[in-house]
Amino acid sequence: MATDELTSKLSRRLQIEDGTEEPVAVDVPEQQNGSEDKASTANADSELGAKLLRRGELNEGHGEHVQPSMKVFNPYTEFKEFSRKQIKDMERMFKTYDAGKDNYIDLMELKLMMEKLGAPQTHLGLKNMIKEVDEDLDNKLSFREFLLIFRKAAAGELAEDSGLSVLARLSEIDVSSEGVKGAKTFFEAKVQAINESNRFEAEIRQEQEEKKKQVEEQKQRRAAFKELQSAFK
Repeated sequence: MATDELTSKLSRRLQIEDGTEEPVAVDVPEQQNGSEDKASTANADSELGAKLLRRGELNEGHGEHVQPSMKVFNPYTEFKEFSRKQIKDMERMFKTYDAGKDNYIDLMELKLMMEKLGAPQTHLGLKNMIKEVDEDLDNKLSFREFLLIFRKAAAGELAEDSGLSVLARLSEIDVSSEGVKGAKTFFEAKVQAINESNRFEAEIRQEQEEKKKQVEEQKQRRAAFKELQSAFK
């Protein structure tokens, strides 16, 4: 087969050189470029089609879409029903059980938390606890979602025997005294907002006074130490 093909090619070349047959030019690069263009167009069409299909699924409610939030989370302004001390206590507890230090409490960290609180949960129970406040559907708790547990507990929105209710009760963070108070009238709401603002400012002043006191005590200790050093010179 190979010999016959070679003989045919040699015969054809001799005929072209003798002028008895016209050579036919074949532009291979153009064919290759054309195929590449077609492949590129096909890929673009496929990508566009996938995006349109995805958008259609989201519009029909068949897909999950999580919109990243550009808003900076401030617990003191968003959770005004709690005092600064309460929020700091919750933050301290959150960081204690955030073993990975990634600002999230995942399933295993929640499991450890509930065991430490003396109320171990089943695997399904732990997943349901996260699901109840997991607003961004990432299967773990952010600090904001952790605060939602105590908001729901204070508002009486948790089932008595639910895992989150047990967590809130055993956390040693008292939210019942503050609670989520619903104002009945516009004026009552205004008075409540003013009281919350005054309380917020009072807490800040108290923190500032405590810091000043600590700085003053440090100065006094340094002065006493220097005085003691000079006595031995």
